[in-house]
Amino acid sequence: MPFRIEPAQPRDTATLLALIRALAEYEKLTHLVVGTEAQLAEELFGRRPVIEAVLGWEDERAVGFALYFHNFSTFLTRRGLYLEDLFVVPEARGRGYGKALMRHVARIAVEQDCGRFEWAVLDWNQPAIEFYKSLGAEVLPDWRICRLTGEALAALGRHG
Repeated sequence: MPFRIEPAQPRDTATLLALIRALAEYEKLTHLVVGTEAQLAEELFGRRPVIEAVLGWEDERAVGFALYFHNFSTFLTRRGLYLEDLFVVPEARGRGYGKALMRHVARIAVEQDCGRFEWAVLDWNQPAIEFYKSLGAEVLPDWRICRLTGEALAALGRHG
């Protein structure tokens, strides 16, 4: 089947959110998906978009996506591209779609003169780790993600 990658359009918001929910289900994290279609549309296409996304299409069916944004390396003093999520529906895996999506986003990073292209991977997801290694990625052993949410974020952010 023909496969194509296209930038997400406002009309694709519901489709993208459905793929995000499918990713969360795969990662057993559906309880964390609380965003709405309106919120996703605002972050992608609003007055000040902060994320970008591409969809992978098999004929007229969206079978994957990559969602990314720019970050910055103080050591390189250059912007980077951070891949927040990459997902291909299980029934479409093994056809090269994930690799095509990664190449597409890497090409964007190169075209925009980014110093880095980075992402995180769950430590239990060995198939993803091996896939990323096969692309030439280095899995950094000495970095851990730190996160503040909810009350902890509010408490630290309070003035006083």
